[in-house]
Amino acid sequence: MSKIAETFRALHVPGRPLLMPNPWDAGSARLLTSLGFGALATTSGGHAGTLGRLDGQVARDEALAHAAELVAAVDVPVSADLENGFGPDLDAVRRTVQGAAGVGLAGCSIEDFDPEAGLYPIDVAAERVAAAVGEADGMVITARAENHLRGHPDLDDTIARLRAYADAGADVVYAPGLAELADIERVVGSVDRPVNVLVHAAAPTVAELASVGVARISVGSAFFHVAMGALARAGHELLEEGTYGYSGVAADGRRESTAAFS
Repeated sequence: MSKIAETFRALHVPGRPLLMPNPWDAGSARLLTSLGFGALATTSGGHAGTLGRLDGQVARDEALAHAAELVAAVDVPVSADLENGFGPDLDAVRRTVQGAAGVGLAGCSIEDFDPEAGLYPIDVAAERVAAAVGEADGMVITARAENHLRGHPDLDDTIARLRAYADAGADVVYAPGLAELADIERVVGSVDRPVNVLVHAAAPTVAELASVGVARISVGSAFFHVAMGALARAGHELLEEGTYGYSGVAADGRRESTAAFS
């Protein structure tokens, strides 16, 4: 196990959640670490956005090259969103995770959804998680149950999936789309693995998530969309008002980025 992966693994403490934001390029990664974040994760949606694409439109080699850029940019552990492993079969998952280990990642996540086939049956998804674990070389493997995001918000199914993935060797489990603190608490109490929560506007606070034993909190593509929203507002102002009210935000950004990149 690499030192960086060992460090990342130790940061997962139930009840004392690791705050792990998701940068989309080397600059945002360095800015976030300059603020004090101790680990980062890629965002497939944010990375796709930097290429002018939608989530799910990035190939394996592009995702791994992007992850390598973030690893090289910062000194903290980086985990990668590797979608479903970039392929229909177990060999594809193995090749993806081998590539992830090869670029120095501390961890990666594998989800149980195929854009064409939909949610994998639990046994198939668990085999894919096991294939990832077999090639992890010490990396922290996070297994994602996507059913709440894919039109099947059944908490019993979520728990069954996450238990199967834990049994397959996943180090961390994750069910994006959970919104109620009671549901999150039930997941934490039902699966013998650290639990990651993807936060959003209606999510419980960090303190509330800590109180039910969550071990890690991520933001997905939200920070990327924060940046895009600020850019769009500035563009609208210039086009429609002919004013420069965005200059204050720009000054903040210049100050923070200068400090981060110096």
